[in-house]
Amino acid sequence: MKVDIFDFHLPEELIAQTPLESRSDSRLMVLDKKNGGIKHEIFKNIKEYLRKGDCLVLNDTKVLPARLYGAKKDTGAKIEILLLKQLDGDAWETLAKPAKRIKVGTEIDFGDGLLTAVCTGESEHGGRVLEFKYKGIFYELLEQLGEMPLPPYIKEQLDDKDRYQTVFAKERGSAAAPTAGLHFTEELLDEIRGMEVNIAFITLHVGLGTFRPVSVDDVQEHDMHSEFYIVSEGTAKLLNETKQNGRRIITVGTTSTRTLETVASAHNGQFAASSGWTDIFIYPGYEFKAIDGMITNFHLPKSTLIMLVSALAGRENILHAYETAVRERYRFFSFGDAMLII
Repeated sequence: MKVDIFDFHLPEELIAQTPLESRSDSRLMVLDKKNGGIKHEIFKNIKEYLRKGDCLVLNDTKVLPARLYGAKKDTGAKIEILLLKQLDGDAWETLAKPAKRIKVGTEIDFGDGLLTAVCTGESEHGGRVLEFKYKGIFYELLEQLGEMPLPPYIKEQLDDKDRYQTVFAKERGSAAAPTAGLHFTEELLDEIRGMEVNIAFITLHVGLGTFRPVSVDDVQEHDMHSEFYIVSEGTAKLLNETKQNGRRIITVGTTSTRTLETVASAHNGQFAASSGWTDIFIYPGYEFKAIDGMITNFHLPKSTLIMLVSALAGRENILHAYETAVRERYRFFSFGDAMLII
């Protein structure tokens, strides 16, 4: 299966650079996964497509202000660091720029010495392992010194960094937001609960691999990055009850989808409390075991994410929907509009 068959033309001006003033005022395309039928809505009307007993699954990961600017202790040369993954203790896997200036043993100062780091290892693609030293609480220093790591296709500065967090963000650890969840407000979630629709939370910490382009010609040759997930006992119980009662499981975002499909694949279509690393790659031909529908944003051409939604709704249906979205001037990517596949 060639990667090129997931390509489409996207005018650059349709890439949303800033969030709307109100989260739930974004547009919503409703796509019938069986026949490809399309309806145009406003996101706050998502309620019209949910039924009593359905379970809406949200990813409660919280984005770290993971971009740090510092200087080498010996020369004062400027260094930019992006935290990717916590290892043991205060050791982190990071991306460094310019990486060639950072060898094993290099010391870096951040915030005039409030936070320091020493390089203890190197990895591919500019990766460096840094051991941090500080007084106080690391995450509080990160809030003080760090910047939100916005995706590379967003060129504008974000005035309010909370707009790159969901209103239900709780578990710190992501390098990127689960962006389908950005459309929800507390009020909308309360209205959904009032309809006796269940809301469940999972955690999947999004890695920067989510933005990594597919660099091979054949889909099956692509290596997915691994991301850490957690499904609680309460969530697993609620999901199993939803299935047993003949109700629908609707995930919010590709991260929630990949998490549930990982767990269901490991437990014969059932759900169990679990945690671990997943590198599941979902593309057409995959048989879904966990979900009945999904809320998602509009994704990059030839990305693993457009392959995932194509697996759920059919590649031709998705490409037709994306052509319609371009024609109707929908906003794309992280701060863009949403699609409900059901």
